[in-house]
Amino acid sequence: MTPSISYSHLFWVFLKINSFTFGGGYTIVPIVREYFVEKEPLIEEKEMLDLVALAQSGPGAMAISLSLLTGYRLRGVGGALVCALASCLPCLVIITIISGFYQAFRDNPYIAAMLTGISGVISAVLFLTTFNMAKTALKIYPVFSSLMMGLAFVLGFFTSLNTGLIILLLALIGLVTFSLNRKDV
Repeated sequence: MTPSISYSHLFWVFLKINSFTFGGGYTIVPIVREYFVEKEPLIEEKEMLDLVALAQSGPGAMAISLSLLTGYRLRGVGGALVCALASCLPCLVIITIISGFYQAFRDNPYIAAMLTGISGVISAVLFLTTFNMAKTALKIYPVFSSLMMGLAFVLGFFTSLNTGLIILLLALIGLVTFSLNRKDV
């Protein structure tokens, strides 16, 4: 693996991304994708889709998992550690500061209004991220992706199954399907 990005550059990229994105892991997906697929093309579109799928199937925070996996893909174990640190640092600093002022923030109507506004923006970002990921998946595996998206919708909308169980079920279906259809064996 030839490193084409330094550890320090990787650290600063993920520190900036994780410092200025709000709303959970899916909000960093388009930013990470834009940076590493388009701006500095170090990862291919299909690889990014795979990294996102792995990040959401693993335990823990999606943003940290995606950062860790991206770092691992670009620089191995050292890159994973650097990106994990860069992802956790903003959260730790912000939570530490907020905890000191919690009582003042708790009842402030301006803060409540700001958080309500941010939640609307986050919904739009999540929609666009999902839409773009679906477009990519449909280009690569149109029939399989359509079936899995349809099955996810039906199970999520018409049953009371936990979302985690639906993701696990679909991941197992994908694993079995693509393990049985491997052409490189």
